[in-house]
Amino acid sequence: MISPWDRWYSTSCCLCCHVRTGTIILGIWYMLINAVVLLILLTALSDPEKYHLTSAELANDLDMMDDANMCIATAMSLLMILICGMATYGAYKQQAAWIIPFFCYQLFDFALNTLFAVSVVVYPNTIQDYLHQLPGYFPYKEDIISMNSVCLLFIVLLFIGCILACKAYLISCVWNCYRYVSGSEPTGVLLYVTTNDTAVLLPQYDDTMAIPSKHAPPPYTTA
Repeated sequence: MISPWDRWYSTSCCLCCHVRTGTIILGIWYMLINAVVLLILLTALSDPEKYHLTSAELANDLDMMDDANMCIATAMSLLMILICGMATYGAYKQQAAWIIPFFCYQLFDFALNTLFAVSVVVYPNTIQDYLHQLPGYFPYKEDIISMNSVCLLFIVLLFIGCILACKAYLISCVWNCYRYVSGSEPTGVLLYVTTNDTAVLLPQYDDTMAIPSKHAPPPYTTA
């Protein structure tokens, strides 16, 4: 009987490219996004007066993040760049252990988005509260607020559902890449000796053939 993990296992993803290639592209894409965010944060930290936003501009009680929050966001961006770089390196060098942190981040991000979708269903009024907190220059803000609450809830859930489906597919691609890399790693062969309860780990065939012979064969002589 085929297990669910084997049923969904595939070595191709995203326009028929290999899962290793897809994971490398995904890791580089996440690295670029976090690098841009890090650049913006560092620029804001270097010149806080230029990027300061007052309460009047935000049309609410929202203020610019203080230096402590900016430093935390900068550290998180650096950590994300490190995790994405590890996943890219692991997929390229076929080292399965390097892909695990990025896979765990994907699961955590998917769980947070799922909780957000559940909170929207349980508390639909939070959508209106969030829309009222948007800046006044946000495009089509008044038109969105004037929409029917049921229709607005359906649109938001449809949008979140598409995001969750995309994230779930990317998680499956990274998991398939991890399984592929784990299966391609060299493993030894166990030979169980029946005379005792010990096991002997035999070396690889290529490593055995590469060992030079200590004694040369005797020369061939004719009779």
